[in-house]
Amino acid sequence: MYSFKNDYSEGAHSRILNALVETNLEQTDGYGTDQYTERSVNLLKKKIDREEVDIHLLVGGTQVNLTAISAFLRPHQAAIGADTSHINCHETGAIEATGHKVITMRTKDGKLTPNLIQNVVDSHSDEHMVQPKLVYISNSTELGTLYTKAELIDLHDCCKRNKLLLYLDGARLGAALVAEENDLTLADIAKLVDAFYIGGTKNGALFGEALVICNDELKEDFRYFIKQKGGLLAKGRLLGIQFEELFKDDLYFELAKHANKMALMLKGAIVNEGYKFLTESFTNQQFPIFPNNLIEKLSEKYSFNIERVIDSNYTAIRLVTSWATKEEIVLEFIEDLHL
Repeated sequence: MYSFKNDYSEGAHSRILNALVETNLEQTDGYGTDQYTERSVNLLKKKIDREEVDIHLLVGGTQVNLTAISAFLRPHQAAIGADTSHINCHETGAIEATGHKVITMRTKDGKLTPNLIQNVVDSHSDEHMVQPKLVYISNSTELGTLYTKAELIDLHDCCKRNKLLLYLDGARLGAALVAEENDLTLADIAKLVDAFYIGGTKNGALFGEALVICNDELKEDFRYFIKQKGGLLAKGRLLGIQFEELFKDDLYFELAKHANKMALMLKGAIVNEGYKFLTESFTNQQFPIFPNNLIEKLSEKYSFNIERVIDSNYTAIRLVTSWATKEEIVLEFIEDLHL
C-alpha cells in the first residue's frame, strides 16, 4: 500500500539527517540562540532580500498559525479565511481556542478575493460584532491553487484600505514558488504581506517552519508569545541545522520541483484518460474526479483522501506527491488507471 495522502509521510532528506547526526554531540546554546539558527536566519534573509525582517523557527504549521495570529490580534479581533482554509478545517479550533473567531467565506478555488474580504468588513460594522483584523491565505492553497502576483497585490491593497493585516500560510510555499504558473518570489511576498512562513515539514525537513515577520509593529516581544504557547524549542539548533541545509544552496527548491514533477506526471496521464479535476492545480496536490469503481480499484494498492462527493457515481480524491515520491510508483499508478 503506497500513500498519496500527504507530503510528510517520509522522514527527512538524507542531507538533513546526516547534518543532524554529524552535529549530534556538539554543545550549543538553547532556544534558537545557537550558531546554526543564526546562520539559517541570515540565509533566509538573503533569499527574501530583506535584512530587517524578524525570522523565528518553530516546529509545525499549526503552532506557527496559532502563535502568530493570537499575537497579532487584540482580544476582540478576528481572522478572515476561506472556508477551506487550514485554520478553519484542520487545526482543531486552535485559533478559536486562543479567543479569536475565524470568519470564513465560501470560495470556488480556495482563494480569497478583495470583494470577499470587503463583504466581511462591511458586514461587521460596529462593536456588537467581532472586528475583522487579519486576512489569512495559503499559497499554495488547500486545493492546490496559486495566487498570482497581481492577485496578491490586490489583496495587499484591499488590506491596506481596510487597515487589515495580511498573513500567508506557507506550509507548501516551496511547491507554489517552483510551480510552472507561478510569478511570485520570496522577495515579492515579503513586500506584500505583514507576515508569512516558509514550510519545511512538507518539503524535506524532519520538522520545522520559518515564520517571517515583515511588519515592524508585529515584532515586539514575539519570543514571549512563542514561549507562552510552548513553541520555544530548547534544542532549537535542530531547527537551525535543517533550514541551513535546505537554504545554503537550492535544495529546498529542488525538492519542491520533484514533488511538483511527480504530481504533473499524474495529472497528464489522468487528463489523457479523459478525467476532469475539481481544481486547476500546478502543484503537488491534484484533485481528480474518478468514477467510484475506479476509486475502489485504486484503493486496493494506494491510500489517498476523499475530497468531495460529486454525485452518486463520481468522487473527487486528493493525490499528494512529495520530495521523496518515486517515479516508478507514479508510473505504476498511471498503469492502474486503466479499468
